[in-house]
Amino acid sequence: MPDTPPPTGTARGAVFIATSLDGFIARPDGGLDWLEDANANGQQGEEDFGYAAFMATVDGLVMGRHSFDKVLSFGAWPYGRLPVFVLSRNPLPLPPGLPDSIMALGSQLADPVELMAWLGQRGHRRLYIDGGDTIRRFLAAGCIDTLTLTRIPLLLGQGIPLFGPTPQDIPLTHQETRSYANGFVQSTYRSLPRP
Repeated sequence: MPDTPPPTGTARGAVFIATSLDGFIARPDGGLDWLEDANANGQQGEEDFGYAAFMATVDGLVMGRHSFDKVLSFGAWPYGRLPVFVLSRNPLPLPPGLPDSIMALGSQLADPVELMAWLGQRGHRRLYIDGGDTIRRFLAAGCIDTLTLTRIPLLLGQGIPLFGPTPQDIPLTHQETRSYANGFVQSTYRSLPRP
């Protein structure tokens, strides 16, 4: 949790994401085959690398349109009835068969601070923030408390980076690092108050 509490009723964000060793979350075309291969080749029995424990700490998910489309390509909807808020500048038709816990949000709530305040007023306290652009915007706005990165021992050389330019320094403190027998290294950081 942050050292200074957010305004009453404001939700906070948390990130749980994998990157290549050189910091990419996907190939240039959005492909995740490298991550799927790493998971398939490196699974340690039923090891989920902390994902279930993380998901138990959130009460909703905010993702961008590209991430939503990628999740749909996986087949079965993976989030059950967890409230999912999809940020999209364009109309977002929801395919049949998806739970009614998915809500498309247009540009009226594009600002991360306003969105988190709105979600807090709806009773949400901690939301999973997913998707490269969405994560970058929410970090820049100071709306993310914890960041868990799992580094996969693979150099992609090019792709979609997790991080990019920021309007100011974003101070973090290291909480823990865990390594797995398959070479995955997972670190969790907590956001610090900004000067």
